[in-house]
Amino acid sequence: MLQGGVMESINTGELPAMEFQGSPSILIVEDDERLASLTKEYMEGNGLNVSIEMDGARAVDRIINDQPDLVVLDVMLPSKDGMAVCREVRSQFANPILMLTARTDDVDHVLGLEMGADDYLSKPVRPRVLLARIKALLRRSQVGGSEGEEGGGVASEAGSRLEFADLVIDHASRDVWLRDERVDLTSAEFDLLWLLSSNAGRILSREEIFEVLRGIEYDGQDRSIDVRVSRIRPKIGDDPMNPKRIKTVRSKGYLFVKEIS
Repeated sequence: MLQGGVMESINTGELPAMEFQGSPSILIVEDDERLASLTKEYMEGNGLNVSIEMDGARAVDRIINDQPDLVVLDVMLPSKDGMAVCREVRSQFANPILMLTARTDDVDHVLGLEMGADDYLSKPVRPRVLLARIKALLRRSQVGGSEGEEGGGVASEAGSRLEFADLVIDHASRDVWLRDERVDLTSAEFDLLWLLSSNAGRILSREEIFEVLRGIEYDGQDRSIDVRVSRIRPKIGDDPMNPKRIKTVRSKGYLFVKEIS
């Protein structure tokens, strides 16, 4: 497990190499040198190109300048904590951020998502679990989140471009425009918006959304979908207090409205 600088059961052959073009670049931002080195060794044994940064302030510059394919970001860091790092880079970094926290309550999890993280894991975390989450995030980032459409029967591909009055969502370029102005979304936010909008007029349950976007069953407690919806709404001109575009349907899920008055 990843805990207190110790990683147990490292076996670089326990998972097959990932099927990606080239070797995805991963930046691990972790101030525990031994833990970071062991994680790097494990990830490189599974086909990833990994670099390490142990300082929060320097991590901001490296993320923006290097644009790695994915960042594994610890919350507790010297000079600048992981929350601040995530907040500062998010507007200039569209690739996935996976946040690690030693806290077991929801505070860091929800705050991390609000800062723009795409996913989170609580320490200690087994190497296989960390690698699986990284693999899922990379795949979604590279193929635009469409790989889950076979599993849950939810359409996640409905043409490459959707238009709803002054809102335009382009799946090919992964861009969103509102009144001809580009909307800044994280990779996870775009995936969720695309899933909802490509199923416009249909209520999607949290279970369906989780299965498509994360490939796991909804545990009934994870608030990541709700947090992302709350972040997406104002970005697409939806009133968070009285939403008309993305509606919450009590006890059922979310509904993207095709036409709003």
